[in-house]
Amino acid sequence: MSPQLPPVAPAVTAELVAALSPRLRKRLDSGIAKLADRPVIRDGAVVRIAVDDDTDLELHAPDGAVRGADAVRCGCLLAPDCLHRAAAASLAPVAEDTGSAAPQDHSAAEEDAAQAPETATPEQRAAVRAVQLATSAVLEAGTDGAGAVLQAELLRAAHTARLAGLHRAAATAVSVVTALRAARAADPAYHLTDLAAGLYDVLSVAHRLPSASGGELTALRGSARQPYRPDGSLRLYGLFSEPVLTASGYAGAVTWTADAEGRLYQVSDVAPGGAGRAVGAADRTVRIGDTALTHRELARAGLAVSGATVSPTGRLGAGAGVRAVRAPGVGWHEEPVARLWAEPVPDQIARALAGGRDLLFLDVTLTGTAAEAAGDCLLADCAGVPLRLTAAHDDPALPHRDNLRLLSAARGTRLRVVARLTPAPHPRAQLLAAEHPTRADTRLDIGLDRLQGADLPTTAAAPSGSVPVPVLVSASDEAPIHLLRRRVHQTVSGGRPVLALPGDTRADARHLRRSGLATAAELLTDLHSAAADRAHDVFGRLRPTDPDRFARAWLAAAHYTSELDRTLCLAAWTP
Repeated sequence: MSPQLPPVAPAVTAELVAALSPRLRKRLDSGIAKLADRPVIRDGAVVRIAVDDDTDLELHAPDGAVRGADAVRCGCLLAPDCLHRAAAASLAPVAEDTGSAAPQDHSAAEEDAAQAPETATPEQRAAVRAVQLATSAVLEAGTDGAGAVLQAELLRAAHTARLAGLHRAAATAVSVVTALRAARAADPAYHLTDLAAGLYDVLSVAHRLPSASGGELTALRGSARQPYRPDGSLRLYGLFSEPVLTASGYAGAVTWTADAEGRLYQVSDVAPGGAGRAVGAADRTVRIGDTALTHRELARAGLAVSGATVSPTGRLGAGAGVRAVRAPGVGWHEEPVARLWAEPVPDQIARALAGGRDLLFLDVTLTGTAAEAAGDCLLADCAGVPLRLTAAHDDPALPHRDNLRLLSAARGTRLRVVARLTPAPHPRAQLLAAEHPTRADTRLDIGLDRLQGADLPTTAAAPSGSVPVPVLVSASDEAPIHLLRRRVHQTVSGGRPVLALPGDTRADARHLRRSGLATAAELLTDLHSAAADRAHDVFGRLRPTDPDRFARAWLAAAHYTSELDRTLCLAAWTP
């Protein structure tokens, strides 16, 4: 996926792909691969792709995104019915819903909720069914088989869902398409677990919404716009900044702050761009009031805000009525921010698993490094709990990996850190910020500041040119639920064909039953049975597969593993 292309609205991609002939649809994925290697030139709001030496393709994005099919223009002889227009739209990032970023008056949001029907309308049931069918087709094909045509069908269903007021299903379906593209392009930002979570959320909403009512229905529908409510005057203290780099082509920085009561607020600067923008955003002036503070400076200073507006997630609005000036900050060991680290760790974990904020404020002692398939992680002791701290981003332009590698040499060093919980059967979190290992009262933004070997304690620093020896961590002590989770993830990557291959699952089922996980054993058996269910007609021909049954079996297995993982995660963090 080229970060140089402007994002394209889901409905545009769906329209262009649907207009292709069956012959051209078969060639779409190869057409995308060829177009990805062609030169791209940006001229103001127009982006040109050189299809060949004599033909250009243009994407017109006056507001930063392509909003109509007529804004994708090709100069080839077959245009407008050519393959190039659909390939360009499928190659570009998916544009976000323009309504989702607009601030909404809180009273208007409450009025909309009050006027909403108590049960799903026939239009909403039809729209969510379309999303369910398109998502089931993606799940059946797996990432390898879910090419541009299946992606376009899901984008079309997402657009229909948004028009029907099903904003949660629409947004999550779009995120699934973005993850699929990242997977097929071998994007280092892609994570199988994120795609699995997106598919689970879409299918879960589609399964529950037709029979939901009241508050559950409101939550399943979601909101098109993020409501900002007035919050008067705020005195904020900077905590840390983190880079933002998404697979959908957006980048920037978010700075986290806290008030005197320990409530968290964010100031963000995220726009279309790549790793370069994520690196440079920390030195941009924050977009709130008339303050001249950069994100990097705000992370270590404070802010006094009047006329503040705040979203439910704590994001500060930047409206014309907001005023902000610089104020003194405090250290992590000083009040009022020190209270964030005073909260018991199990309470922080329980809140995060219940859907609250996922930031963790921990005191840890570094113990070394561990070798994992995704790369080495930093080992630490957290109040007697062995913790694995991982990189939030793998992009080499960001210093996450390098910083973790250097910190692993500072064994025995005690640090106060900020991390983001990664739900797992063992204590695991992404390291976002930390105290400097040798400089008192100095903080490190792990994704923005680069440590040097000279920054390490002299007693812990590794010899010049050497690398700490990884500690191999065995998974033998993990709960056998991984036997089911592995099949859930295999389905996402390989689709139904992987699970339909001949094989004996009885040994895994017996292992699960011996461990007291009888339900997991039944779900595993049912998932394989649904994958292999290909009945023959009276002439001996294979009947079409039943994507509904397979999707239901996968959803049940994914739901079980998700809930059990939450329980195991909370138990693992309890000393």
